[in-house]
Parts: sequence; C-alpha cells; structure tokens
Amino acid sequence: MKKEALLVVSFGTSHEDTLEKTIVAIEDDLKQAFIEKTVVRAFTSGMILHVLENRGIQIDDVPTALEKLIQSGYTHILIQPTHIMNGDEYDKLCHQAKPFEMKFEVFKIGRPLLTSIEDYRKVAEVLCDVVPDKLDDSAIVLMGHGTKHYANSAYTMLEYVLRDMGRTDILIGTVEGYPTISSVTHLLKERSNVKKLILYPLMIVAGDHAKNDLAGETDSWRSEFMALNYEVNCVLMGLGECKGIRQIFIEHAKEAE
Repeated sequence: MKKEALLVVSFGTSHEDTLEKTIVAIEDDLKQAFIEKTVVRAFTSGMILHVLENRGIQIDDVPTALEKLIQSGYTHILIQPTHIMNGDEYDKLCHQAKPFEMKFEVFKIGRPLLTSIEDYRKVAEVLCDVVPDKLDDSAIVLMGHGTKHYANSAYTMLEYVLRDMGRTDILIGTVEGYPTISSVTHLLKERSNVKKLILYPLMIVAGDHAKNDLAGETDSWRSEFMALNYEVNCVLMGLGECKGIRQIFIEHAKEAE
C-alpha cells in the first residue's frame, strides 16, 4: 500500500523565535502544497541538534528520520532541503540519505534554494520586493553565512543578478566566506554619497549569526559600520519569512516529485 512522506531537511536553529517564523513556516506551506504526504522534520547541523538535545528537545538527523519512516511503513519519500545552496550541508544530506535510496519504492531529493539561473532571478525578485526602494544616500547590505565549499560563488552570482536588475545598491558579504565585510566596506568607500545602511541576514533563519554577528552591540557588522560613521539599521528577518522564498521550495519539491 502506498504511503507517502515529505522529509523537510533544514540546517536547523536553536532559536525558537526564528524557528517558528521560518522553518515552521516553510514546513506549513509544504504541508498545504502536499496534503497527501506526511511532513516530517530533520536538521543537518550536529551542533544544533546537540544544543537542542541538552535542552530536552529531540529533532532527528536525516538517517534517524529516514529509519523511522521505514519502520512506519512509508513507501514513497520526497526529501526537500531548505538549504540556500548546493554546499556542504546539502552534500551531507545526500551522503546520509544515499544508503536509504533502495529501501523505498520511490525516493526523490529536491534542490536547494539557489540552483538554477532561474532560481537566482526569482530570489533576487523576492529580495527586491522585501528591501526598500533604491535611494542615492543608502545601501542595502546582505550578510550570508559563507563556506569554504565551491558553492560559495552563489553569493557573488546573486549580487550580479541583482545588479542586472538595477539594484546596484544591494551588496552581499559573508561571515565565513567571500566576499567579506572588508569587501563590502571597500565598495562602500567608493560610494561617497552613501550615508545610511540597512543590514539583513541572507540566511533562512535569523538566528545566532543575525542576532550577534550582524546586529550585536559589539564585534558585529553593525558596530563596524557605525564606527565608519554610517547610520545603520538592522532588520532581523530570515529568508524563510518571505512567502516568495517558501514558494520556490514548493516548486523545487514539485519538480523532484
């Protein structure tokens, strides 16, 4: 007998406030789009899973979630990641899921947010709808996580797509990859007319990096830009809060189905 499940796999977060606004919101929209499937959650971040476990909160990793689905008699599995790019966490997901592929009648994996050129265009359009209109004295700075994985090039590609759309005021940097905050600062210094900055996290959730690395009182992007005499405003909104971003994940899941 056919029994279907949709495993929604996220990097994860230990911040309950942004969890509800982002990951839960994505899962809820996927439930509405796939009413015939049981929607199940898994996280790929071992660090976050460990933090949550210490709080008495049990979230499955990918192998555990898939094993439970087998034990519960599910025959058709669709895995949809909520990762931004085809980087380390997506590779990890695929590696962990591979041994289970032949244990289901149907086993499919959807694509991360930024995969095709059309994905970049759609994400850029969502960002343009979310951030304020272009102003001569202002710039928008988006802070991504960054990675040593070659998929890190996704950040600069997205910035180029935004440029092609006329949004030369939107600059992208990363915490742990390239471009860095120094790269962004260098570009801003070339734009003497810019006096005001609005900072956003370019991440699915607005968790630790957003609250501390982006908007913290000290040792943050906010504090560094303020030291350069910019007027700085931070908007702690994860990408998962955007309906248009959630719709892209639904489209990727339907394409994989």
